[in-house]
Amino acid sequence: MSGHSKWNNIQHKKNALDAVRGKMFMKLSKDIFLEARHGGGDPSMNAGLRHAIEKAKAANMPNDNISRAIKKATGNLDGVTYEEITYEGYGPGGVAVMVDVLTDNRNRSASDIRHAFTKSGGNLGESGSVGFLFEKQGIIEIEKKDGLDEDTVMMDAIDAGADDMRTEEDRFIIVTTPDVFEDVRKTLDEEKGYEIDRAEVAMIPTTKTPLSGTDLEKMEALIEALEDNDDVQDIYSNLEEA
Repeated sequence: MSGHSKWNNIQHKKNALDAVRGKMFMKLSKDIFLEARHGGGDPSMNAGLRHAIEKAKAANMPNDNISRAIKKATGNLDGVTYEEITYEGYGPGGVAVMVDVLTDNRNRSASDIRHAFTKSGGNLGESGSVGFLFEKQGIIEIEKKDGLDEDTVMMDAIDAGADDMRTEEDRFIIVTTPDVFEDVRKTLDEEKGYEIDRAEVAMIPTTKTPLSGTDLEKMEALIEALEDNDDVQDIYSNLEEA
């Protein structure tokens, strides 16, 4: 019996790991799909796609999965047609929330997202209901390493077209407008040779909503439920822990 029990425990852990890996691969595939659809399927000409592929390879994602995602995006593979949708609403305590989704079934996604909001005590709103509380910005993060001088990084970022740069404990965070984001990223990556940790166009809140206690717990549960949804790509909120 003990051997049977041990086998079951091992099998259960393996199944759990496989499920996590599968979910991670699905999200990575969607990232590759989006980058290829917006910027083309050639990584040498599309820095966003190149970074998405590097991220997938670092997670040991099979090359066949990567190739399939690119082919779907560029129309070279028959299969599922994905649609980009942004849902907006208010979470517990009036926190503004925006959810970017990539889905092959609009009705399923709408139902799942609405259920997550309702279960947490929030409510899904109409398009534009909270979007005015966010500003779209390009964000590029470079890890601090020996030999990287803050002033030099800042000057290179400004020369490339960035609007601002702030320094945190372990990284430089460069801010751009969306229209020059790709040019700045390409310059810093390809011409200046910086190792970029994160590069994306994100929705940055212009105001914050402080939460604590039960409302904070409900908000964290909402975010967790959204993150567990395979269709969800990004979640933005103006949450501030009080």
